[in-house]
Amino acid sequence: MFTWFRRALVPALACLALSGCFLQPGKFDSTLDLRKDGSFTFAYKGQIYLLALSKMADMAGKAETAGDQFVAEACHDDNFDERTCTAEELTEQKRAWEEGREKKKLEDQKNAEMMRAMLGGIDPADPEAARELAERLRHQAGWRSVTYVGDGLFEVDFALSSKLTHDFAFPTIERFPMANAFVMANRRADGTVRIDAPGFTAQSATNPLQAMMSGALGTGMSDPTANSDAGAAAVPNVPEIDGTFRLVTDGEILANNTDEGPRAGTGGKVLQWRITKRTQVMPLALVRLVP
Repeated sequence: MFTWFRRALVPALACLALSGCFLQPGKFDSTLDLRKDGSFTFAYKGQIYLLALSKMADMAGKAETAGDQFVAEACHDDNFDERTCTAEELTEQKRAWEEGREKKKLEDQKNAEMMRAMLGGIDPADPEAARELAERLRHQAGWRSVTYVGDGLFEVDFALSSKLTHDFAFPTIERFPMANAFVMANRRADGTVRIDAPGFTAQSATNPLQAMMSGALGTGMSDPTANSDAGAAAVPNVPEIDGTFRLVTDGEILANNTDEGPRAGTGGKVLQWRITKRTQVMPLALVRLVP
C-alpha cells in the first residue's frame, strides 16, 4: 500500500501544479458589474483555498519513511501455493527493490523541480510557501487584502475596475504560468461577452483537484477511516464551497442559466447564482454590449 502510494502521490502533485487545478473557493461573495460600454468592476470577498502543498509534501515524506524498509513478497510453487523463499530469491527481490527506490528518488527530484517552476519559484515543501504567496498577491493590482489563516486557507478582498477590451479571468497569480479560473469574461468580435464561472461549482462535479487526489490515493484512501494505512495519509480537507455570484449589467442579456432569470436592480438587470456543495452546473451568461 505505502509503496504504491509513494509512487502515485508525487507525480499526481506534479500534474496538479502543471494543470493549475489547486485553487478552490470556500465561503465567498462575488459580483461582476458589467456596463454596456464595456467598463466593468469585478469583486470577490471571502475564502480561497490553496492545496496545502507543504502538508502534501509531509504526507509524501511519511509515506516514503513508511515504505523505506524492505518487505519480502511471498513466493509460490508451481501450484501457486505459498512457500518459503530461497536466499537467492530474497536477494533478487531486495536488489529490485533498491533499484526501484533509487529510480523513484530521481523521479521525485525531477517532479519537485517541476512543481517549483510551476509555482513561480515557491518551494511547496517550505512551510512559509503560503505566506510568501500571500505577500506576492498583495503586490498585484486588485488584491486589497490577503490574509493567510493556515492550512492553505486565505481570506481575501479583491476588487478591480477596467475596460473589457480584452478577456478577463479571476484569479491570476504573478509568475504562475496558469491557474484555474473562478470567473472568466470573454469578449467576442460581435460585441457580446460570455461569462463563465467554472470555479463556482461543487467540488465533486468539476474540481479536478478532488478527482486527481482520489485517483492518486485510491478509493479506499478517500475515507481516512477506511483502513489503518489510509488514516496515516488522509488528504487535507478542502473547505466546502458556499457563496453567491451575481452579474449586474445594463447590457442586453441574451442567455443565462439562473433559476429565476434577470431581475431589476439599481444598476440594471441582475442575475444571481447561489453556489453550494450541491451546485453541479457552472454559472453562465451571454451579454450584448453597445457596438
